[in-house]
Amino acid sequence: MLDDHIPVRVTEPDPLAVPDDHGRRSRSARSRIPGIPAFFAAAAAIFLLGVAIWLSARVAPGPAWHSIALFAHLASLVVGFGAVLVADYFFALWLLRRVTFAEAVRSTSRLHLLVWTGLTGLVASGTFLQPDLRSPLTLVKLGLVLALTVNGVHVAVLGRRMSAVVGTPGRRLLLRGGAATVLSQVCWWGAVFIGFLNANR
Repeated sequence: MLDDHIPVRVTEPDPLAVPDDHGRRSRSARSRIPGIPAFFAAAAAIFLLGVAIWLSARVAPGPAWHSIALFAHLASLVVGFGAVLVADYFFALWLLRRVTFAEAVRSTSRLHLLVWTGLTGLVASGTFLQPDLRSPLTLVKLGLVLALTVNGVHVAVLGRRMSAVVGTPGRRLLLRGGAATVLSQVCWWGAVFIGFLNANR
């Protein structure tokens, strides 16, 4: 029997650390999300892409450098697009309930560096491939690359938010992730198809 004169201390749970029932991030989790503002990251990526396009109209590599750039272009495609396909595969496994959402997010987060390495290599090597900037197909391809770049920044932000989710992710977050995935696939496949057409003209 407890003595009425002995104070009993009851520890209350931290309301900021308790996740809700819909997989939303807690206030404390939101405050711990790192990263530079997405706007500045997207602006920097667009600026660098513009510099690459500007340089592509002014460089005239010889046959040897053109061959090296072409090889680097294809290798970057394998690295970047391959990493994107693997990342989407992990989320397909989650939809099939083969892995948990946290496992899918953790696995795809390791692929971000490969995706950005491939995309950067594509842009850098494409500078030396003398693209025809008067061709409508080339302009469409550049638009797809621009969309990929901005979408990549968006995906990085989504990845940080998804990694903070506890339990089942919210519908809005899933819709944003699905839209980003569809846009990524359309842009990658579109750029590959246009590159194939330009190579056989």
